[in-house]
Amino acid sequence: MKEIKVPELAESITEGTIAEWLVKKGDQVEKGDPILELETDKVNVEVNADASGVIAELLKDEGEDVEVGDVIAQVDENGEGGGSEEETSSKNEEPESNGKEEKQESSGDEKKEDAAGKDSKEVIATPAARKRARELGIDLSEVSARDPLGRIRPEDVDVAAEGGKKQETTSSSKSSSEDKPKKQEKKKEEAKKTEFDKPVERVKMSRRRQTIAKRLVEAQQESAMLTTFNEVDMTNVMKLRSDRKESFQKKHDIKLGFMSFFTKAAVGALKEFPLLNAEIQGNEIIKKQFYDIGMAVSTDEGLVVPVVRDADRLDFAGIEKGIADLATKARNKELGLEDLQGGSFTITNGGIFGSMLSTPILNAPQVGILGLHNIEKRAKVMPDDTIEARPMMYIALSYDHRIVDGKEAVQFLRRIKEMIEDPYDLLLEG
Repeated sequence: MKEIKVPELAESITEGTIAEWLVKKGDQVEKGDPILELETDKVNVEVNADASGVIAELLKDEGEDVEVGDVIAQVDENGEGGGSEEETSSKNEEPESNGKEEKQESSGDEKKEDAAGKDSKEVIATPAARKRARELGIDLSEVSARDPLGRIRPEDVDVAAEGGKKQETTSSSKSSSEDKPKKQEKKKEEAKKTEFDKPVERVKMSRRRQTIAKRLVEAQQESAMLTTFNEVDMTNVMKLRSDRKESFQKKHDIKLGFMSFFTKAAVGALKEFPLLNAEIQGNEIIKKQFYDIGMAVSTDEGLVVPVVRDADRLDFAGIEKGIADLATKARNKELGLEDLQGGSFTITNGGIFGSMLSTPILNAPQVGILGLHNIEKRAKVMPDDTIEARPMMYIALSYDHRIVDGKEAVQFLRRIKEMIEDPYDLLLEG
């Protein structure tokens, strides 16, 4: 019997929560097949089987916390795949009998199986393919395997779905899909009454949400955080985007967005005010000579900050593609640890949700974060004292006052404003 343990994930990750088992007891697995999804502080990762055989036992439940090195499952390397856990259990509990009636029933069952041909228990498929089949409602016995050994893989299931070969799911897959909501409900406590006899629902915070909450509080407790504001006239940026959007997309196969302008402006301002691209380590200030810009992204699991590496070396198209790639990974839960680690400065855009003004919290150990907001037309007094309706955006800079003085913070934000209001130089430089 081979034990499967929680592997070493990364230097900073020592524990996680089992988000979902991708296999069940009795499933046949090959070495390297994903068997469960583990939720960590930063990302969800798949844990793979390190031996081939049959899943003999799942030792941890979904929603249970585990640490690196914990034994989570056992694989019988000499076993053969069989039916579901329920089927195996019911067979083991059947009393032995040599009676005529049992023989007749057994004979009848064998005839039924012969008439039906190969049943779903004989299907050889990877755990990922089984999961995909459950999601799409595909009967694996109707899926053709392109693998010479007859092993069904996820892409085979997708081909079957696209070809309109959807069938009614087998009883085992139905049971699995019906059990899933029940398992999710186990994560929630039943509604209870408060001291005022009012109904409430208690829901356990996900590991990632707990980590986010802890770090946000730590950022406020361990830094002298202060926020300064300014407003930006977006007229020229909007006009430039309108003039160049078609040619830009045709040339680079991606849209020209606002974030690339602010990323370019932030890099330019950071070069002029390097303390905002630094961090504190003990009694030392570490001035970073690189510009890895974090982009705060809101997901269903909470806030994540993937990083656009070496933004100072990228042109507008490179920045837009980098942001788009990270956003896609975030939506599909495909961000890796390498996408989230590091970063020297962060930009967060609450404007996409309609935020008019906010004070962003530092992404420690960074000492600066730029907050963008909604664009609204407001009355603005022009240099000739006329009043015009202009598309305006409030911008905010939160900074660590321990190493960044108010003068530098105000000048940094003022420099961002100047570059955005006259963006043509930025575009030429990019």
